[in-house]
Amino acid sequence: MSDMQKTLQEEVTLSGIGLHTGKEVKLTIKPAKENTGFVFVRTDLEGHPQVEADVNYVVATERGTTLEKLGVKITTCEHLLAALVGCDVDNAILEMDASEPPILDGSSKFFVEAIESVGILEQNIAREYLVIKEVLSYADPASGSEITIIPSDTYEVTTMVDFGTKVLGTQNATLKNISEFKDEISSARTFSFLHELEMLLDHGLIRGGDISNAIVYVDKDLTPETTEKLKKAFGKDNVSIRPNGILDNLTLNYPNEAARHKLLDVIGDLALAGVKIKGKVIANKPGHYVNTQFAKKLNRQWKLQKKKNVPDFDLTKEPVFDINGIMRLMPHRPPFLLIDKILELSDSHVVGLKNVTMNEPFFVGHFPKEPVMPGVLQVEALAQTGGILVLASVPDPENYSTYFIKIDKVKFKKKVVPGDTIIFKIELIEPIRRGIVHMQGYGYVGGTVVVEAELMAQVAKNKVD
Repeated sequence: MSDMQKTLQEEVTLSGIGLHTGKEVKLTIKPAKENTGFVFVRTDLEGHPQVEADVNYVVATERGTTLEKLGVKITTCEHLLAALVGCDVDNAILEMDASEPPILDGSSKFFVEAIESVGILEQNIAREYLVIKEVLSYADPASGSEITIIPSDTYEVTTMVDFGTKVLGTQNATLKNISEFKDEISSARTFSFLHELEMLLDHGLIRGGDISNAIVYVDKDLTPETTEKLKKAFGKDNVSIRPNGILDNLTLNYPNEAARHKLLDVIGDLALAGVKIKGKVIANKPGHYVNTQFAKKLNRQWKLQKKKNVPDFDLTKEPVFDINGIMRLMPHRPPFLLIDKILELSDSHVVGLKNVTMNEPFFVGHFPKEPVMPGVLQVEALAQTGGILVLASVPDPENYSTYFIKIDKVKFKKKVVPGDTIIFKIELIEPIRRGIVHMQGYGYVGGTVVVEAELMAQVAKNKVD
């Protein structure tokens, strides 16, 4: 699966009825540029106000997830968001002429089919991920709901549901990889219990209901009075109960369709965290409230990760360049060669490593009783790492050298001492032009920034004697 961002090839439109509003709505899913995310646009309101799919705009979680920004609402957004995530889309504009997307059959199936009908376009900027490195949990004691996420190389979700009713019992569902969403999860429809449906009808809260877009589990006696309400609400001549305890309005797509739909809801609600996730989600008795509270926790974790800007690397992997490879590219030699390995290398970034030991020659004279790596040498190590980024791109690196032009915004945030391993990450601020390299560099020890600087250097061909 590609690690580049994706959007739709072209726009696609669906129409239908909103489940709770009962309003006819036209939804147009449009391509969007990189780093847009998912943005709802209310075309029925003056100025076409936007509401980003951001968990910080969640204002209600009864009967669906509701977003609100500056008084503009988007309701029951989770099935549409789940479809976008399930289709591996990162960026889309979601234009609607009402507050609620069409419920369609109560699943994500028709959204997925619409997106696939126009195709997916790979974009030019790499994805960012919230990489889960430690267990995170959120529990709601009132409902007994709990969501946990543990480290995983992919996005996995498991849901367990138990509503304490004989008719539904306990169900589980698992999605091992988001690529399985279409076939395993997207057609799982929303459901309710008869007592909930009756209450919603009595309060006029399910105006767009069609008996074909929800599974109804019969958890109470179907009295003549209730039967008449249902017949009237759904325009049916007769309503009865199937042997498996659901109303006869539809046939289950899966024996555990309720658990699969809850998994669909989890994916849709966690999309509001605003970032692709690498981790395994285990949701016990999930609901929109616990889902969105957990999404807020993930969003905070993501913001913290971005603030630290810590590169995700695997020290056990074969390096791009070992010390011999570095010396083939760089003119520097010990004791002034200050990087030991190159872990990652692309056209726009490089990640290098230095193991700091007590044997470094500078510790002899630099605070020998309290050894600290000199800050100027940390900056030099950043620059050498950046030099690899440049010299790896030319066919004859031995004939070139890089020279500092400017060092700016240097900050030393923590002492570097013997025993530390420093990870250096350098990113181009702008493309290399006429041999001028403008870079942003960071050094990390144990996931904490110890040094950062903005560097500018000139790449020049060596003079031949």
